[in-house]
Amino acid sequence: MSGDKKKMVHVVAHRGFSGEYPENTEIAFRKALDLNVELIEFDVHLASDGALVIIHDPTVDRTSNGRGRVNELALPEIKALDAGAWFKEEFKGQRFLTLPEALDLMGGKARLNIHIKAYPHDRQKIVESTVRVLQRRNLLSHAFVASDQETIELARRIEPKLEICNLSTDPKETYVRRSHSIGCRILQPGNKQVDTAFVADAHRHGMEVNPFYADDEAEMRRLIECGVDGILTNYPDVLLKMR
Repeated sequence: MSGDKKKMVHVVAHRGFSGEYPENTEIAFRKALDLNVELIEFDVHLASDGALVIIHDPTVDRTSNGRGRVNELALPEIKALDAGAWFKEEFKGQRFLTLPEALDLMGGKARLNIHIKAYPHDRQKIVESTVRVLQRRNLLSHAFVASDQETIELARRIEPKLEICNLSTDPKETYVRRSHSIGCRILQPGNKQVDTAFVADAHRHGMEVNPFYADDEAEMRRLIECGVDGILTNYPDVLLKMR
């Protein structure tokens, strides 16, 4: 692969610059933006009062000083939690963001990979709420939603112009074909699933490949040589230096 091609590989900051800063927080996003990454990935859950909260896990236990399921907590309760000290004491005082707050920070500055954390009980509401926010802010050209196949098909029905990323990788043998059949043009396979044949097949179908994930240089280099379009990483600074 030529050097020019390698430079085209996009850096996707996974939950922001999450290797060095508390994931999915303002400081993690700001530090990723400071690096001028092409994409930022983050996660959205639905709180009990309908608020769209930026958090990966279904509970606040791991990434805050609180306990409980996100869908059983109202936004004021979630906002009262510390979302930084669990990572390092110096980040004490970081708070969970809402989707509008995250978009205020990042909208238009990087392409947004929005992972909707949907469950059977809230799929309709969280998908519709997320899509409506993107519509109101005219971000359809700067963002796409990623989730399981059922969820992204619902998102596409609500907004046909919205780009979708299929995270339902199994069965792996049909992943590319299934995704193409629903109009998906973005794939996020596990990094171990990716080889040159997989990337070539996806590209033949007009789809970009952004594997999850690589934090060490050897795996980054392997994925680049496979011809991927972007790489999710917790250390965007390492990938930027490599390319």
